Amino acid sequence: MNDPARDDSPLLRDDAPAFAEPWQAHAFALAVKLHERGVFTWREWADALAAQVAAALARGEPDRGDTYYQHWLAALEALVAAKGAASLADLQRTAQAWGHAAERTPHGRPIELKAEDFSP
Repeated sequence: MNDPARDDSPLLRDDAPAFAEPWQAHAFALAVKLHERGVFTWREWADALAAQVAAALARGEPDRGDTYYQHWLAALEALVAAKGAASLADLQRTAQAWGHAAERTPHGRPIELKAEDFSP
């Protein structure tokens, strides 16, 4: 019989990181802050995340465990747009600008958005 208390999986270790990548922690924190500011309720958040996961499964995407925060981010973007806090176009434009800024930023340096990052 498999004893979860004895499982040495990194997901169950006390010293295991909560997030595999920094962007996952940022997405988590952003969801918490937006909730605290009243942009959405936890019920709305849970429904949005469940809808993203269900849509991915309906498309036949595998649930490998590493896609959870991709669903988290997609749910966050959809909910923010649905609530009118930002449009999907604004979110996409900002994501592209972030990509441009990241490309020009040396590894290990903080990424800074500049006006030219928003240019096509």
